[in-house]
Amino acid sequence: MEKGRVIIGEKRFKLTLERLTHQLIERHDLFENTCIIGLQPRGVFLAKRIYQRLQELQGPLQLDFGLLDITFYRDDFRTRAKPLKASETKMDFIVEDKKVILVDDVLYTGRTVQSALTALNHYGRPKQVELVAMVDRRFNRHLPIQSDYVGLTVDAVDKAYVKVEWEGKDGEDQILLFEDKGLLD
Repeated sequence: MEKGRVIIGEKRFKLTLERLTHQLIERHDLFENTCIIGLQPRGVFLAKRIYQRLQELQGPLQLDFGLLDITFYRDDFRTRAKPLKASETKMDFIVEDKKVILVDDVLYTGRTVQSALTALNHYGRPKQVELVAMVDRRFNRHLPIQSDYVGLTVDAVDKAYVKVEWEGKDGEDQILLFEDKGLLD
């Protein structure tokens, strides 16, 4: 596999996580009637890190935390060349009349977020939904969806690929840019 170009290294990555966490604190204060939901599979890493940091900064919060799989809500899951592998949804709460903070690693076309909004309806009708994305590829949107909290905006051509790597999974916290998605495994 081609080695991507590092566009954010470990030090700036941690600063970006810290900034996103503080922006959430500024807007939500004590997070009353709020939940954080990480989108499976890769949004979970960002969601867990933010949730953990919120607990460290604010003390124990009454903040529901869940993981949402959107595999079978995707508009393309039947048209893929190979079958999609679903992840587990772990939500032991409903979102009825709650403020929901959806978390994903990369906002690209907007289709994942659209699928998440559809899947979320099975857990009630939220009062409000916000989106946190570590990376926003703003020029590649297919749907009118935007993030409320953005770690980094990347303007790249359509065939490029942006990957967020996580210390716990990939060995290092960093964001990589691959010039040609076709060169990836």
